[in-house]
Amino acid sequence: MKKLILIILDSFGVGELEDAYKFGDEGSNTFLNIAKATDKLKIPNLLSLGLGNIQGLGEEYAVENPLGAFGKAKEKFDGKDTTGGHWEIAGLILDKPFRTYPDGFPKELMDEFEAKIGTKTLGNYAASGTVIIKDLGEEHMKTGCPIVYTSADSVFQIACHEGIIPIERQYEICKIARDMLKGEHLVGRVIARPFVGEPGDFKRTERRKDYSVTPPRDTVLDTLKNAGRKVYAIGKIEDIFNRKGITDILHSTNNAAGIEATLDAMKMDFEGLIFTNLVDFDMLFGHRNNPEGYAEALSYFDMKFPEIADLLGDDDILMLAADHGCDPTTPSTDHSREYIPILAYGKSIKQNTDIGIRESFSDIAATIADFFDIEFGVGKSFLEKIKK
Repeated sequence: MKKLILIILDSFGVGELEDAYKFGDEGSNTFLNIAKATDKLKIPNLLSLGLGNIQGLGEEYAVENPLGAFGKAKEKFDGKDTTGGHWEIAGLILDKPFRTYPDGFPKELMDEFEAKIGTKTLGNYAASGTVIIKDLGEEHMKTGCPIVYTSADSVFQIACHEGIIPIERQYEICKIARDMLKGEHLVGRVIARPFVGEPGDFKRTERRKDYSVTPPRDTVLDTLKNAGRKVYAIGKIEDIFNRKGITDILHSTNNAAGIEATLDAMKMDFEGLIFTNLVDFDMLFGHRNNPEGYAEALSYFDMKFPEIADLLGDDDILMLAADHGCDPTTPSTDHSREYIPILAYGKSIKQNTDIGIRESFSDIAATIADFFDIEFGVGKSFLEKIKK
């Protein structure tokens, strides 16, 4: 009952793509810039797999005989958002990016939204989530009006205090927005961003919820499901794919819970894919320009890595990747257009194997399909290169 465990270290990029200049992301390298910015990055296990041996990262973090296979991948999708990145990893490459609204959403759209939810809104501009609740949170508490904001990514975000608007009502408001944001106003995600606290001391809670569009075509997840394999979704994977192609869900809201849920799934008796997203790297540290926190979160994952590795069966594969970058050392608080790392490890995986630079994230999907002996027509598998 072989398993492939795919863990997405959300936003852990390994260097700017050739077209990063189009996105204002020149100089971005989430991994190396964190390593240079702080001495808190302690990741001996990731380095032992070959993270530092990936082409383009120099020699400072390379090891002599990596224990796994290593490489990096370009993104074909012309964007740098969560949905597009994850969908490409699963073998669905979008033809065009989701729409963004750097100057806020149009008046006619907001008028319709306010009419449907029965209240005015605050904000409607691009901002950091922690900054906008600091700026508008007190007014929100006085008026009861939801805070709407966006970013450089294709998102419609709604921030409400849990003591002012109950969480279930916040989710209802997001569903109303999701139903509206179609056609010419299609955005990748509507996100509930609940917070608590008092003016001057607001904190976002872990009851965030993402409302993504449904993938318009089948991904490798559907292919696995249709072939009778299990597809376990951990973290926000269920939301990113709107449950399409998923057979089982182990909900988690932070890295620690996501790691534990992954360990639990690995102990279960089934054949299939465990697909985990660890969101804290991006949500808590990348977007907040906090390299120290990002480094500590990576170090925590690295510390837990042996527990994951110990549960691998003889035929299992553990694969680590990312969905985009989010360099916390740059002035921007948005995602960065970067290569993603690919690390593969297991008893059946060749050591010290460089898979090079993959032309698309979808090579991961092709490799997953190849591993389970299932036909899938997108991407180029690297399984033959890494298997003993």
